[in-house]
Amino acid sequence: MNIHIVQHDVVTNNPEENMKWIQYELDRPESKDALLTVFPACTLCGSPLFGSVVYTDLQKRAQACLQELIQKSEHRAFLIGMPLQIQDKGLCNAIVFVQNCAIRGIITKKYLAPDEQKYFVRGEGVQIIQYQEQSIAIGFYEDLKELSKQHIEQPDMVICCGCNVFDYNKPYRIRYRMHKIVENLNASLVFVNRIGGEGSFLFAGGSMALNAAGQVLCQFPYFEEHSQAVDLQLMEECQDEKPEAVELVYKALIMGIQDYFRKNGMTRAVVGLSGGMDSAMVCALAAQALGAENVHGILMPSQYSTDHSVKDAVDLANNLGVKYDIVPIKPLFDQLRETMKPVFGDRAEDVTEENMQARLRGTIVMAYANKFGALMLNTSNKSEAAMGYGTLYGDCNGGISVIGDLYKTEVYQLAEYVNRDQEIIPINTIQKAPSAELRPGQKDSDSLPEYEILDAILNLHLEEQMCHEEIVEEGYDPEVVAFVLRRVKQNEWKRMQCPPQLKVSPMSFNLDRKVPIS
Repeated sequence: MNIHIVQHDVVTNNPEENMKWIQYELDRPESKDALLTVFPACTLCGSPLFGSVVYTDLQKRAQACLQELIQKSEHRAFLIGMPLQIQDKGLCNAIVFVQNCAIRGIITKKYLAPDEQKYFVRGEGVQIIQYQEQSIAIGFYEDLKELSKQHIEQPDMVICCGCNVFDYNKPYRIRYRMHKIVENLNASLVFVNRIGGEGSFLFAGGSMALNAAGQVLCQFPYFEEHSQAVDLQLMEECQDEKPEAVELVYKALIMGIQDYFRKNGMTRAVVGLSGGMDSAMVCALAAQALGAENVHGILMPSQYSTDHSVKDAVDLANNLGVKYDIVPIKPLFDQLRETMKPVFGDRAEDVTEENMQARLRGTIVMAYANKFGALMLNTSNKSEAAMGYGTLYGDCNGGISVIGDLYKTEVYQLAEYVNRDQEIIPINTIQKAPSAELRPGQKDSDSLPEYEILDAILNLHLEEQMCHEEIVEEGYDPEVVAFVLRRVKQNEWKRMQCPPQLKVSPMSFNLDRKVPIS
């Protein structure tokens, strides 16, 4: 059976724009020659829709686009995902099966994510449809668990329409599930997934087809648009490539930056460059995603900054071809201290003065962003966010948090990948001890456990969802564990005010992990 698989980016809340590329794909020879063209779930309106899906104007526009696609489909057959009002049931997340200019079947999603449950009613799940003398099980990725139950009819083929939010474990879990379905059912399988970014959410693609023997017939590239006709009976097994997680994260962040800017009508970015690891990584990713000519760096040394930090930032900008300005903050800081002296009185300097410097830097970068129509990129990492190691309205500023879902140790791993062919991020930036440089001789380790220990504890607490006693049983110091967990809890209010982050982990703040602020 010849199946035309389409892996494409989607514009959320814009069915008219999506209809254009859908029609283009249906007009291609691959679609005309195929028995069936398969699009990802949620193709017509995008995902996540959140509250916008309940408005009837979007639903009516989607229905009009569907009718136009049906009228132009001629003798072709295709599957397309969209929100659909089902009579006597309600609004469902649906996959519509179109054949010969008519709707021949509607598959509705049964297992809804928590956010979906606010807007969609529960559907019927996987359906088996007879088509071209084939028994085809069609369903959403989340509903495939239904295939483990006893069905009256054994399918010849399974078609899984996905709209799977990326994390660095998801591609491997998807592959495992697809192989298990084929193994259990002895049926061929097609999995189609979208690509692109929608705010914090990233979609990886990685569509694939397997024959009934479990051989991979095609594996679509990750984070790239791609369409291909696949003959499930005649095609030979292809080389099954399995990229490493660090490569997937790198490509995910590049795509996430590109789509965030493109879909929000932005072209230019500005980054505060400290000479440290985090700002260097964000700048390198932005230059790759947007082009060096569209990225600007601002160096803001203080009296506590080392000459080497300034040199590291300059070397990075030169390696990337990014233009930069140097705006020292000492005169501003001195003036601000003098201005606040009557208010502060004889109180000794403390973290207040450190935060004042961070907020001056945040103001400078935001001023550039406003004046030149650029978007400020936040440079905080997940370890800092977890511990509240950042200044609101200072280094927590930004329109998007690029590496906010990566622990500090993971940022270093990503730096090795960025430097795999040549030195882009200066070696000294990678090797020196991390520091905010807000007081003499300051190092991150003065306030936090060493990142190798901190990140391991955070991973057990956040991703593995372990409590204090369970983490201590893993061999970590009880006092250190108590300190880390206390800081995580205390700083929930601060994280809620930080910019949206590109999600790449299974448990990202504010998206996956939702806990009370108080």
